[in-house]
Amino acid sequence: MSDTPPNPTDPNLAQTTGPHVAIVETEDAVERRAKEAYFTASQGQLIWARFRKQRAAMIAACVLVFLILSGLFAPFLSPYDPTIAGRDKDYTNGAPQIPMFCDKNGCSARPFIHGVERERSMATNFRWVTKVNEDERLYVKFFVDGDRYKLFGLIKMDTHLFGVEGGKIHIFGTDEDGQDIFSRTLHAIWTSMKVGTIGVVIAFVLALIIGGVSGYYGGWIDGVIQMITDAVRTVPAIPLFMAVAAFMPPEMTAEARFFYISMILGLIGWPTLARRVRTHLLTERNQEYVLAAQLCGAGPGHVIRRHLLPSFTSYIIVDLVISFPYMVLSETALSFIGLGLKDPVSSLGVMLQKATSADVLLNYQWYFIPVLFFIALVMAFVFVGDGLRDAADPYSDAHK
Repeated sequence: MSDTPPNPTDPNLAQTTGPHVAIVETEDAVERRAKEAYFTASQGQLIWARFRKQRAAMIAACVLVFLILSGLFAPFLSPYDPTIAGRDKDYTNGAPQIPMFCDKNGCSARPFIHGVERERSMATNFRWVTKVNEDERLYVKFFVDGDRYKLFGLIKMDTHLFGVEGGKIHIFGTDEDGQDIFSRTLHAIWTSMKVGTIGVVIAFVLALIIGGVSGYYGGWIDGVIQMITDAVRTVPAIPLFMAVAAFMPPEMTAEARFFYISMILGLIGWPTLARRVRTHLLTERNQEYVLAAQLCGAGPGHVIRRHLLPSFTSYIIVDLVISFPYMVLSETALSFIGLGLKDPVSSLGVMLQKATSADVLLNYQWYFIPVLFFIALVMAFVFVGDGLRDAADPYSDAHK
């Protein structure tokens, strides 16, 4: 057996080992590039890479995006004005109308619904009842003209996604006033989102300022601020809103009531995030990079804004997402008990008010359809927040 090393130029050697060597080099190169991408990736890229691995959070994110877009384009997606001005007087407490393609008279290539008629019935002591006319077809049309609205509050339009010829369609049914529940549900999602957004923004700004000052300076300033924080945390929300509702004049517009509710939710929602900001700054204010910035002449505001707060931006974002459903829950609960928004504003709490009577529970179960959207909205925020919290943890990969 010869100890002479193989000749690299030998064609036989290249034929037997060449492909294997190329595959090994390719796999090594891929692995090396993956490691380089991991160690050179930004914080946002690392969070997104870990977030994508969580199936429940990704599904919740898709549901959340769908609900947000539905609320944002609610005037276009809903066929009618959600207020009393757009009610259907001939179809009060009407059951959902599901488009169909076939009935007893045959099938059609276009979806349709049956027309309805109102008549007095002896069985109900001559009260008005709604009867379905199965011989009348109302065909569904897309991009129809209807009630005027402002898309995004700016663009004047009158085109709606769908409607029917010669009548009205209510795929979620109607309430006791004849208002379309589908249209009200989409607008209610957007109203609750706007209230939550304004409340979160106010709480976010106050938390960063108050928590940043408290954590950076410490000492007696920290003590005074923490006393104020504890005082705000002990304020009960329900009695506060009862007092505010008592001072609100009955003639106050829906827009003004909406603004006050959002502002109050923000003013009482900042202490939790402020404490977290304070705790982080207390542990980071003596680090070398902070001392270096101070030696370079940076002021307290610059140090807090440019060095301390960005060091845990991901956690702040997670707190914002997690606090969103609590704002929506607060608005819904207050509107439900009559202390928040009221008609003609469409919000989830206002709509839930009509689903509390025994008559609705027994006869008009479609009143509870908005409840399903409300649950989906809150749960989507919760799952996305949990996924972001796990993805923002730099040590989360150590447990996998």
